[in-house]
Amino acid sequence: MNFTWTIWLALFGLIFGHGLPGAVVGGITGFIIDSLRQGQRRRATPQAGGYISPLFALLGAVAKSDGRVSEAEIAIAERLMQRMGLEQEARKQAVTAFNAGKQPEFNVTPAIEELRRWVGLRRDHAFPVLDVVIETVIAEGNPPPEKMAILRQLAFALRVSDMELMALMAMKGYAWNATGGGSRGYGQRGNGGYVPPQRNTNGPDPYTVLGIARDVDDRSVKRAYRKLISEHHPDRLGDLPEAMRKQAESRASEINAAYERIKAERGFK
Repeated sequence: MNFTWTIWLALFGLIFGHGLPGAVVGGITGFIIDSLRQGQRRRATPQAGGYISPLFALLGAVAKSDGRVSEAEIAIAERLMQRMGLEQEARKQAVTAFNAGKQPEFNVTPAIEELRRWVGLRRDHAFPVLDVVIETVIAEGNPPPEKMAILRQLAFALRVSDMELMALMAMKGYAWNATGGGSRGYGQRGNGGYVPPQRNTNGPDPYTVLGIARDVDDRSVKRAYRKLISEHHPDRLGDLPEAMRKQAESRASEINAAYERIKAERGFK
């Protein structure tokens, strides 16, 4: 525990609070402040490894949601275990969770709630979680509505908006309009048909990546860029696995590339 406030307020009380009694009062006050700050940090910092079971269970559920688990979806889970550097026990835990998620009776809501609690106040930790789920969602190309429904339920629980989710999909090379109508989890045509995210052959749309409309002014573009690059910067991820840090670096690169394209298009620095 850090005792910065305890020490400083004790010294302040000693000097300005009539000696030892002032130091005692100051020290107690500082200790209370330090304890509260420590509690906030514990609530804000995800527990190492606490995401493995709910995350892989959710990946299994996403893979099975359209009726079958494909080799591509299994391969994604295997690669994720390798990239995370999971040792034998953690890998066994991940495999067990993935298999549990594949079961027809599996309920995704408790797993999503576990991930929500693990992320806590750290919204910057929500994006790596969504990243790996998106990889499974798009493993076989344009995803069916069942997969998108789970993804959007997770995003909602992690306080990630549809606009932000559209941006994450754009960074993966998929164009998706979340505002096409219908209930949460389904983008729809005017006639009620599901419209899946589509592979964007022209590359990510820079405005979608930044989460802004094309008609915003230059100041709004700069503000959106600064906010995004701050949220997605790899240095904010703490002790998350290197695989998730690499994904954050990739997101930051996409954000920088989108900003540079818009600057070139608009002619501002």
